[in-house]
Amino acid sequence: MQGLLRLGLGRSLTAGQAYTQRYARAFASGEQQQMTIRDALNSAMDEEMSRDPDVFVLGEEVGEYQGAYKITRGLLQKYGAERVRDTPITEAGFTGIATGAAMAGLKPICEFMTFNFAMQAIDQIINSAAKTLYMSAGTISVPIVFRGPNGAAAGVAAQHSQCFAAWYSHVPGLKVLAPYDAEDARGLLKAAIRDPDPVVFLENEILYGESFPVSEKVLDKDFVQPIGKAKVMREGTDVTLLAFGKLVGYNMKVAEDLEKEGISCEVINLRTLKPIDRDTIVKSIRKTHRVVSAEEGWPQCGIGAELIAIATEECFDDLDAPPERVTGAEVPMPYAANLEAAALPQIADIKNVVRRCLGKS
Repeated sequence: MQGLLRLGLGRSLTAGQAYTQRYARAFASGEQQQMTIRDALNSAMDEEMSRDPDVFVLGEEVGEYQGAYKITRGLLQKYGAERVRDTPITEAGFTGIATGAAMAGLKPICEFMTFNFAMQAIDQIINSAAKTLYMSAGTISVPIVFRGPNGAAAGVAAQHSQCFAAWYSHVPGLKVLAPYDAEDARGLLKAAIRDPDPVVFLENEILYGESFPVSEKVLDKDFVQPIGKAKVMREGTDVTLLAFGKLVGYNMKVAEDLEKEGISCEVINLRTLKPIDRDTIVKSIRKTHRVVSAEEGWPQCGIGAELIAIATEECFDDLDAPPERVTGAEVPMPYAANLEAAALPQIADIKNVVRRCLGKS
């Protein structure tokens, strides 16, 4: 959050305010702009809290400490403790409070320090938030966002590194979003906050400090990304590469490298895992006739399993090779760096599977 650091916390500027000032000057000069995921999320929350007084943030260390990953930096100073609420270390407790507040008409953003700790609150997320609209015959909506880092970080072992994408994507009543770049982070978080239903917003800790190019359109305070729509990041003709979050970047690198070998990869950023964009996936597979998915989660009942099901259900006669998937290993995440790397998909793993899919291994 370099823009905010230069301006100084004492001036009580959020990243959103800091970047509004900085980008206004930069776009006027025609400069290409970059934004970190951290600042994209912070600015999205800032603008939505300014737009709607019913939006508030709660979670562990979101206020005085400015967020465990500094995603909520500056919000307490701007909006006060009524709307940026530090909670005790009790996920079940503050998630229940947030869900009840949403049922009463407020719009909470409930931050988990990691979605691994959301296991403590999974009853509230599923049995309360996800099911209430249905169980109340459509009379009680639950406009809540559950957000925080999901999946592997680095060197934090098994109880901090699980990917919950498949778990939450399994549940009726939840929308599940997984942004990749700054455009996704801003546009999808704004869409999630404005949505009348519960949204699980899965971020990646490793990407928080990564910078991505942004346009003036992306920085507009009313910019939103559509929920349920994947994005074709790169056109290709030989194989479709599917991923969400950090592994979209891996697939982009794979496509760049394999282009030198004469292999043309189409890269799709899923962005929304529930409802998943079957149309974009199917259209791409029918063009390339091959598909490889990549994810950090475990293989059984994973997102890749669903993607292969879509490929076989919708595109069976179009496939020139069996659908393939690259996943995390079927083990709890090791702590040691070399074992952690072995347990997670690497760019080389995806390349090898793509080559095999094309009969070039």
